[in-house]
Amino acid sequence: MFDNAKADVLRFTRATGLSWWRYVLTVQGAWAILEYRYSYWMHHCCRNRPLRMVLKAFGFFWHKSVQIATGISIDPNAEIGPEFLISHFGGIFIAGQVKMGRRCTVHQGITIGWSGRGDKKGCPVIGDRVYIGAGAKVLGKITIGNDVAIGANAVVTKDVPDNAVVVGIPARVVNFNGSHDFIEWTD
Repeated sequence: MFDNAKADVLRFTRATGLSWWRYVLTVQGAWAILEYRYSYWMHHCCRNRPLRMVLKAFGFFWHKSVQIATGISIDPNAEIGPEFLISHFGGIFIAGQVKMGRRCTVHQGITIGWSGRGDKKGCPVIGDRVYIGAGAKVLGKITIGNDVAIGANAVVTKDVPDNAVVVGIPARVVNFNGSHDFIEWTD
């Protein structure tokens, strides 16, 4: 929990120049990310049952407070890699069985979640360094490759290969320039 939370905070502070304390106190996306990291740890790593019950009660109220204050809901069962960045807050929903790699960036108004029928029913698996623009929807049992850029308001319901840039409704690949211009690189 602490390593991933620290990586999230460092990514933002390197990109913006804000101090870590200002980020944690004033940026709504930070509140949601830190609450998610806590909830994930509590659900998956805390093995002390009595302590876990107390922490769950606290976590429930913290989760609801963050949802109301920011409009962001990240299910604690989602698996999100380190250096996650919420660039703008509001209207963000990430479902429980979503898997996201490291260094992903999301903007406001996005949904990443369940869709599909039969064997296509499920949640997305998203690679590393994926950029998801404002208003985009990524739905169903699909795989999004590494270094993908998903344009604003795109609706993605099919697999996307590595380095693709997808736009539109339904989303289609327009080039293979990837997300390199959208994601902050430090190594």
